[in-house]
Amino acid sequence: MSQPNNPAQSGEPRLAPKPLDRPSVDPAQAATFGRPQGVEGAFDKLYTPRSDNGQIIAKPPAPESLAEAFGRPAGAEDVRLQRPGDDNGNRQGPEPESPLWSKTADPWRDPGAAAVLGSPALEPQSEESGDEDPPRGAMLSLPEVLFGRRVKPVALALLGVVALLIGAVGGLVGWWIAGAGDSLTGSATISEAEAGKERAPGSVADIAQRVAPAVVSIEVKSGQSGSVGSGVLIDPAGYAITNNHVVALATNDAQAKITAVFTDGTRTEAKVVGTDPKTDLAVIKIAVRNPVVIQIGKSSNLEPGDSVIAVGSPLGLQNTVTAGIVSALHRPITAQGENGEPPVTYDAIQTDAPINRGNSGGALVDATGALIGINSSIRTDGGEAGQGGSIGIGFAIPADDAIAIARALISSGQVKHADIGVNAASVSADTSEGAQVLNVADGGPAAKAGIAEGDVITKVGGRLVRNAAELTVAVRAHNVGEVVPVQLVRQGRPLVVDVTLGSD
Repeated sequence: MSQPNNPAQSGEPRLAPKPLDRPSVDPAQAATFGRPQGVEGAFDKLYTPRSDNGQIIAKPPAPESLAEAFGRPAGAEDVRLQRPGDDNGNRQGPEPESPLWSKTADPWRDPGAAAVLGSPALEPQSEESGDEDPPRGAMLSLPEVLFGRRVKPVALALLGVVALLIGAVGGLVGWWIAGAGDSLTGSATISEAEAGKERAPGSVADIAQRVAPAVVSIEVKSGQSGSVGSGVLIDPAGYAITNNHVVALATNDAQAKITAVFTDGTRTEAKVVGTDPKTDLAVIKIAVRNPVVIQIGKSSNLEPGDSVIAVGSPLGLQNTVTAGIVSALHRPITAQGENGEPPVTYDAIQTDAPINRGNSGGALVDATGALIGINSSIRTDGGEAGQGGSIGIGFAIPADDAIAIARALISSGQVKHADIGVNAASVSADTSEGAQVLNVADGGPAAKAGIAEGDVITKVGGRLVRNAAELTVAVRAHNVGEVVPVQLVRQGRPLVVDVTLGSD
């Protein structure tokens, strides 16, 4: 019989159990899925808190706030929400007269019980019950109210006060509505419309409002004759500048009367201070205190294309405003003198701002409202001094020249211009255009410089001379006694001579 193969019995060494391979547990998972702290054993075992001696720890009492809110009041009996029953659970007391369910099963505890409607809270009164509406009080007539002492006098007084208040409120509302209706076509609507218009600083309307008070309409009357023009106030003492041809009638007739008319209709007498027929300028003094004067600009800063505004009284239409641009600069203009006076020559600003008869002596201002010229003449279909209307070619005397002449007239009553001492005519020479000398004044500046008849002057100082009018304005641009180089052509040869300018 064989022996069992048992190592313990055979004395052979016994093998140890295979070690268990337990991987490490993630601390985060252990905290989430592990046993709560202080709990030993499996989760399916109930955990009952016990004291050290093994007794079960009872639940703590309810908080005082909850006991006060949901507990029975102090001294209240133990009242159950259902009828008390005996020990077997049978209810005591009378049964309801009519149950709210059709079956013996309790519908409040039987989910399958059918829902039924019970009787209303109040039974409707039948017509046979005999109930009638309560009797109404007697209707009071007006004599009973007033004389029957059925209503208290205080109540009547209060009722009268309320009626008066209601009438007063109604009257005020009607008065307000009537006033509002009048304002729909009154000055309030016009005021709102004017306030809504935009006149930006620098606009034509804004400039016209600032310039117009300084521009006056000038009326000259002598018997049955008269003339109308414009003038510009340049000094607070009442000095105004205008054209000589506007006041020429008054300079030749002591009985003539000059009237200055302001934009507000005020009419004031004026007197001639001095005139300069050669440049068609004059200064008058208006009998006015603290007038609005115009701001003086610099015509030398103008460039063709600059915006300009003309303000004056064309054809007697006072306070007329037109706008345009500077069409050209240094445009020599010559016109016939008034009443046998010498010809008018000036270095004009050409503009396309509409100018007509009556604009003479008015203001030509720039985009800032500053005076840059005195409107003087226009070119028409009938010629330079024709009787036609504006064709978009107007001429103004530059403000730099006009103000210098006005100051001389105010200070001494007369003005002197530089003169070269020749009479010339426009001509086209073989070499260039210029002003041909017709005669030379004996002992004059030209004669002293060696200029002879037949010479063609082409340049004075730094300015080209293209015609006789330009020779005059080129010479007047310099001062009396100034030495100026004069370029000329003599028998086809160019020459330059220095001329000391004299006075006219």
